[in-house]
Amino acid sequence: MEWYFALAFLLSLILLFMAIGTPIALAFLAANVIGAWHFMGGQTGILQMLNNGFGALSSFNLVPIPLFLLMGELFFRTGLGMKMFNAVDQLMGKVPGRLSYVTVVGGTAFSTLSGSSMGSTALMGSLLVPEMERRGYKKKMAIGPILGTGGLAIIIPPSALAVLLATLAKVDIGALLIAGILPGLTLAGFYIATIFIQTKLDPLAAPNYELEPVPLSAKLKLIVTDILPMLSVMVIIVTLMLIGFATPSEAAAFGALGVIILAFIFRCMTWEAFKLSVTGALKVTLMAYLIVFGSATFSQLLGFSGASGGLIGWATSFDLSPILMLLAMFAVLLVLGTFMEQISIMMLTVPIFFPLAQALGFDLVWFGIVVLLALEISFSTPPLGLLLFVMKGVAPAGTTMSEIYSAAIPYILCSMLLVAVLIVFPGLATWLPSMLQ
Repeated sequence: MEWYFALAFLLSLILLFMAIGTPIALAFLAANVIGAWHFMGGQTGILQMLNNGFGALSSFNLVPIPLFLLMGELFFRTGLGMKMFNAVDQLMGKVPGRLSYVTVVGGTAFSTLSGSSMGSTALMGSLLVPEMERRGYKKKMAIGPILGTGGLAIIIPPSALAVLLATLAKVDIGALLIAGILPGLTLAGFYIATIFIQTKLDPLAAPNYELEPVPLSAKLKLIVTDILPMLSVMVIIVTLMLIGFATPSEAAAFGALGVIILAFIFRCMTWEAFKLSVTGALKVTLMAYLIVFGSATFSQLLGFSGASGGLIGWATSFDLSPILMLLAMFAVLLVLGTFMEQISIMMLTVPIFFPLAQALGFDLVWFGIVVLLALEISFSTPPLGLLLFVMKGVAPAGTTMSEIYSAAIPYILCSMLLVAVLIVFPGLATWLPSMLQ
């Protein structure tokens, strides 16, 4: 069978199972079983496929996923996240659009600890949007920053999605996590600049209101007690990986332990919060492991059938520059993001795109950041971005999807600008990982 028929056959099976409502992980598993029967010799091929899949699940590289998820769940369930938000809110003072800045600053810090875009968006949307509307903020100033910073959880470590991408693509997990720091902070800076411009162009979008002044001593106390302890968890995780003292798995364990210790110190650890955190992390972890199983076997089927090799040979046969090929892959990710969720996109594209990127001479860690940014953009791209519907679910009654769409657009443009910056200055993503070598 020609490679393009093999590729079309496998992809059609997956899309067929997804169209009839099969969960993505099970859709891949069913398609892989049929593909193994066809390409690998019936029952013997299926047994070989299952053995390979279980071998992928035994990888030590998967350990950071449940630990990062547990850390984020604990940070959310124990209320440590709200302590930090409230502290940042009081420190900002009478700055125009203060709550929008609080969303970006606090949301960026929260994203580093939660590692969950949906969790971050749901928390900030349910707590901050009603308060901002009560104080006269227009919806674009309330909803837009939340959608933007919710996506930051994808690229700023510790990101469970980055760990999953690195595992699927066989890229160094620690390098990919650390590579997201500078681009993530740069993107947060773009968001702050966007808010500043919006308040200058439309001062009524974020009206001033009376605020009780906070003495300097109180501000210092807030920094020491409510901000630095939370940020220290992220700083310790990154530092341990940078100096080579801990692997990503060990750093994730330190992070989870650090949040637990902080919760006990601040007396906000309860049995109910711990139980909900473990349950939430376990549910997502099981789905992630099924996804790794399905993706690993799918990659092997693509290789065994000749589909991946044929596709790479076909793509590189065009007289196109590597940058044009990169933009074409980026466009595919954005288009897929309009009707598929991010994990499904990774499972479909990683086995094809990363070998192609390697053939084109791209640094795979840098390419991984570009892929994560594409996923982050598609998370909030109209009309079907997942974060848009999360926001609709937690926004005040009467909020329309068109208002959410228009609020998201400036922040999507910021992410696009960051992609352009990374293409021109790839060192923004590769400098910190080079320190690991």
